[in-house]
Amino acid sequence: MTTRDTVQGYLDSVKQQRGWESFLSDGVRFTSFTSPVKQLAGKPAYIEATKGFYSKVASLELRDLMIDADRACALTRYEVRGQNGGTFTSDVAEVFTVKNGKIDSLAIYFDTAPYAK
Repeated sequence: MTTRDTVQGYLDSVKQQRGWESFLSDGVRFTSFTSPVKQLAGKPAYIEATKGFYSKVASLELRDLMIDADRACALTRYEVRGQNGGTFTSDVAEVFTVKNGKIDSLAIYFDTAPYAK
């Protein structure tokens, strides 16, 4: 599976809210560049840390996908269900490293301002 296939498959699965876990390596490393920065390692830790967010995704749009060998950068727009039942959008840059057809690392950068509303 190519880097493009892996990342596209992962994002499609997040959008469908099923099967995204299968695209992760067992030792996946995740960094969220929020304040404070959050880092974790291992597939179980990543799944536990992100399942709440992914369950609130109302839609996901892949706006651009740039590939360089085993690295990829996806510019995405998430529509997320908030606590009050309404939705808000969040533009995200997601940087991936893919090894052997699995996501080995993922770093995300996003504007946290919409989450405060």
